[in-house]
Amino acid sequence: MWAPPTAPGDRVDDGPVSRWKSGVMTVRGTISATAVLFTLLLVSATAGWFSTDASPQGQIQFPGIALIGVLVGFVAVITLYFRPQWAKILGPIYALGQGFFVGAISKVFNDQWNGIVVQAAGATLAVFTVMLLLYRTRIIKVTNRFRRIVIGATIGVMLLYMVSFVLNLFGGGVTFLQQPSLLGILFSVFVCGLAAFNLALDFDFIERGANEGMSKDYEWFAAVGLLVTVVWLYLEILRLLAKLRQN
Repeated sequence: MWAPPTAPGDRVDDGPVSRWKSGVMTVRGTISATAVLFTLLLVSATAGWFSTDASPQGQIQFPGIALIGVLVGFVAVITLYFRPQWAKILGPIYALGQGFFVGAISKVFNDQWNGIVVQAAGATLAVFTVMLLLYRTRIIKVTNRFRRIVIGATIGVMLLYMVSFVLNLFGGGVTFLQQPSLLGILFSVFVCGLAAFNLALDFDFIERGANEGMSKDYEWFAAVGLLVTVVWLYLEILRLLAKLRQN
């Protein structure tokens, strides 16, 4: 319904005025940054996929540049931890470097077990959707205790992976990490679940950052964190499916 015109001298009241702030983190901005990084990751992964071929003898020719991509991505993430304001530059570097490795290793797995990559990608998308739904409906609540447990367990798994890597350099290794034994499968299930819970931490960081008005640079910082978690989840699901197919 139209309101009557105001008489001369009447005070115009436009209702409550919300404070507008520029240059702060928003959920929409984080989603946009995440979309850019995922696009770069997929483009690089496609290049990595087609750069990995099988020899006439059936052996996989894994491109050495893929390992360089892992190193570049690792350095970018470590640097980003100390320089969050560089996320807009380091984020694309991580996406391109890690994406090439993801594409190459996916091709290796798919040549051994046809269709496993589609299954892993579908499972990753399903887990992401379920975790987002559980977080948005507050079925999963990120409390300080929840945060400490997930971060502590994640650090423990990363240390175990580092120990295994060092042992492999000297001809040893943590055997159950790769073997399709019951222990190895249960461990992979645990790590997949842990990666999924890390998604809840990422969602919480994005929401809190937007509510607290953090710097806009943190949109890219949060986007990189979410991308790292999704890549980790995908690779762990890929490993789990490979173990299951070997049984």
